[in-house]
Amino acid sequence: MDDERLPTELWVMAHVRAADAQGVPMTVMRKGDRSRGTVLLKINQLDGRFAVLSQVRRDERLVWSRATGVDPVDEAAADAYITRQIKYDPDLWVVEVEDRQGRPWFEGKVV
Repeated sequence: MDDERLPTELWVMAHVRAADAQGVPMTVMRKGDRSRGTVLLKINQLDGRFAVLSQVRRDERLVWSRATGVDPVDEAAADAYITRQIKYDPDLWVVEVEDRQGRPWFEGKVV
C-alpha cells in the first residue's frame, strides 16, 4: 500500500496551495525527503501559543500526534522539539500553519 501514497513533496505543496487559496498562511520551513519524508506541523495560533503535530500512521491511516502535548507551548519550546526531531530524522518536513483556531489543515485525526 505504501506505493499508493503521494510523494511527500506533492502532498505538502497541495496543502500549502489549498490553504493559501483560503487565506491561511502555511509555510514550508524545512524540506525533507521528497518522496517519503515524515511531516511535522508547527501550528501558530498567532497569540504566542504553538503546538507541534507529528504525522504517524495507525492501521494504515494518517493521524497526527500531539508531539508537544495537549496544551499549547511557547515558540521556543515548539522550536526546541522540532530541532531535536530533525537530529533523529534528517528527512523530516516542517510546515508552519498560521491559524488562530489551531487547525492543522491536513487530513487525519489529531490524537
